[in-house]
Amino acid sequence: MSIFSNLFKAKKAPAKPAKKSASTKKPVQKKPAQKKPAPKQRSTPKLAETQQIAKQPSDQSNKSRAKQPPTDLPSLGQDFIDLDLPEPLNLAIRKLNFSNCTPIQKEVLPHSLDGEDVIAQAQTGTGKTAAFLISIITYHLENPERQARKPGTPFALIIAPTRELVMQIASDAELLTEFTDLHVMAVVGGIDYEKQKRELERPVEVIVATPGRLLDFCRSGVINLGQVETLVIDEADRMLNMGFIPDVKAIVQRTPKKDKRQTQLYSATFSEDIKRLAKTWTLDPVRIEIAPEQVAVSSVEQLIYFTSESEKFMVLCNLIAQQTDSKVIVFVNRRDETRRLEEKLYRQGFKTGLLTGEVAQRKRIKTLDEFKDGDIQVMVATDVAGRGIHVDNISHVVNYNLPEDPEDYVHRIGRTGRAGAKGVSISLVCESDAFMMPSIEELLGESLSFTYPPDDLLIQLSAPVRARRVNSDLIPKDKDTRKPPRRRG
Repeated sequence: MSIFSNLFKAKKAPAKPAKKSASTKKPVQKKPAQKKPAPKQRSTPKLAETQQIAKQPSDQSNKSRAKQPPTDLPSLGQDFIDLDLPEPLNLAIRKLNFSNCTPIQKEVLPHSLDGEDVIAQAQTGTGKTAAFLISIITYHLENPERQARKPGTPFALIIAPTRELVMQIASDAELLTEFTDLHVMAVVGGIDYEKQKRELERPVEVIVATPGRLLDFCRSGVINLGQVETLVIDEADRMLNMGFIPDVKAIVQRTPKKDKRQTQLYSATFSEDIKRLAKTWTLDPVRIEIAPEQVAVSSVEQLIYFTSESEKFMVLCNLIAQQTDSKVIVFVNRRDETRRLEEKLYRQGFKTGLLTGEVAQRKRIKTLDEFKDGDIQVMVATDVAGRGIHVDNISHVVNYNLPEDPEDYVHRIGRTGRAGAKGVSISLVCESDAFMMPSIEELLGESLSFTYPPDDLLIQLSAPVRARRVNSDLIPKDKDTRKPPRRRG
């Protein structure tokens, strides 16, 4: 039986009932229909609209965007069989070869599929994106719209703090909706406003957005959030740290009241400020924590190499040269140093990419795609890439500088060792970095052992094999581009 099949029979939606405490763990199974919380009912079309809909082609013929599934898909895992998801979603899960639910998915999905509000604390790379996407897609497939939505009026809204995370969520959503007719759109700054506005002139079911650009479209009347039925706020702690909470509050106020929508809030950490916001935005939420005592994932081997500042580049180059069949992310604290390091690695012959907040959005998207496809082996980045970027087969994360915020250390090393894979984190620590180690160890709850780089990482480098690039995507801010004055005589 459909998990939402009895929610929309009445003409008026009942009030949202009190929800069960999360203290008693629910089995992954369907509940009796009368016990389900009822999300906001989708509106019933008027008689004239009903007659017009009746004259339109059948529902099957309308699904022109849905692809035909291949015939050689792997079988569905038992965890997903127990969830009784719609067949188009199961096909996508099978194609993605999701064999079983991750811990966060096992805890969240039984509640979110029943329409309950969720507050979940989980590390990045644990599968939380798929958790909220599966519940959104299931809701829509099992409750077809009774009338077409106006352009720019989504039923689901996902808010995330960075452009990279928004693009990643939208990409994951496209994969999970491959065999449906759902239209997913990413709304971010740094991309042509008018182009996005034109795309919003057609119906869109799911919008994934950063707060600033979303508010721009809301204030200009291009996007209407008055019919949002599912609201997801991802990386809430990062929103707070980046100063986005006022914008998020303005966005939430434009959606239906919390008893008329489902709200899911996800965060790696929960401060008192985040808890207060969650209480304001959710109604009787189920609270879920996944292994909060384990700050750094156990699948990542953490190495601390004590080296001098002058030896860092040599150690880094020798390390990358040993990783010929895998990808490496190098984190640097400052944007100007990031640019210089990426240029030096390029001149040494490595296939490099640059990811900082000052890189144009189109170039950032292109660089990430090339990194995913293996055209770029080494990504040199600031912490703009520290969260939410999921790229397969990243074998090593290198901290060229230790981050000033200990939590950034955790999010950096979380780019490797994802979804059960093994990974290695190497921090190159010199005298100027060493004072940051105690706060990192305090956050991790463990001491990290220092060692010196092995001899094979201390091999002297040969001369650069490439010349400096003339046409760069960036003009370094620390470089004076003015022509020198003409000399007299």
